[in-house]
Amino acid sequence: MTLPQAEVQTQSTEPPGAPQSAPKAIAGKSPTRIAFDRLRRDWLAMASLLVVLVFAVIAVFAGAIANLFGVSLETPLASERINLISQLPLEGPPFGGFDPEHPFGVAPRVGTDNLAVWLYGARTSMIIAASAAVLSTVVGVIVGLLAGYLGGVVDRVLMFVTDLFLTIPFLLAALALAPILSDRFGTDPQRLGEIQFYSVIAVLTLFGWMTMARLIRGEVLSLREREFVQAARAIGVPTHRILRKEILPNLVAPIVVAFSLALPAYVAAEAGLSYLGIGVVDRPSWGQTVAGAVQWFDVYPQYLWQPVIGIVLLVIALNLLGDAIRDALDPKTRR
Repeated sequence: MTLPQAEVQTQSTEPPGAPQSAPKAIAGKSPTRIAFDRLRRDWLAMASLLVVLVFAVIAVFAGAIANLFGVSLETPLASERINLISQLPLEGPPFGGFDPEHPFGVAPRVGTDNLAVWLYGARTSMIIAASAAVLSTVVGVIVGLLAGYLGGVVDRVLMFVTDLFLTIPFLLAALALAPILSDRFGTDPQRLGEIQFYSVIAVLTLFGWMTMARLIRGEVLSLREREFVQAARAIGVPTHRILRKEILPNLVAPIVVAFSLALPAYVAAEAGLSYLGIGVVDRPSWGQTVAGAVQWFDVYPQYLWQPVIGIVLLVIALNLLGDAIRDALDPKTRR
């Protein structure tokens, strides 16, 4: 005998009277959350981030760390630390063992503490690199937004200026421009070092915004034809609001990636300019130390390796972190 359809009951595996389990909620993840999850799973990215954070702490707390080790930038009488005949340190490297009072040794000829110079040099390099990276990013984003969205004559003029700057050799332009800025604005001898500091940032910014501008322009050219931008135009939203509220939020990922990859280039460029003698002069920098240590490499190699290792570690860590951020923000990446 066949039972009616309404009387057919499905057998439950749960005991009678047991509470019914609620269905599991489906939790979605935003692209930002997915990117952070990818970064956390990438051990190389985490190691690079740790190195960058260590250097950032060194730059911010250089004075406190120097006091912790009992070192300073004060230059004593050379005869207290230097052999006046060989002009090399009396104690510590290169001919002595580890000196706890000066863990990195002292500089030949002048006797300044190498650890203090290294710590404050890290601060100088990171401040200049970060400032130049931020300023060049702002300029590049503005130029790219205007060129890509407005198009026409504005696009042609801005891209011509961009291509013109790209054709100028950076090193030759820096060698010519930095002394001019220092002579023009450094009329007060007491402010000469400060003017040179800002001149280096200005030179790095002036010749560093073009890549960002071309990248942002290409992204805007595709975004301006999207439906949400066309809808904003149709209802009469002002151009500046469309750029700020509609297009710019969709450019966060490429801007972050480009910034993270540009930062190590500025670190190396600052060290190179200081090595060539057109960097900062009123404060320690790694490039200055490299320039002064080259002539002592045969007898005192540690003096050169200290700033070189700092530059190499920071640049490699920043490059690896930038690559990891680019991969994490790429929706086509499957890791």
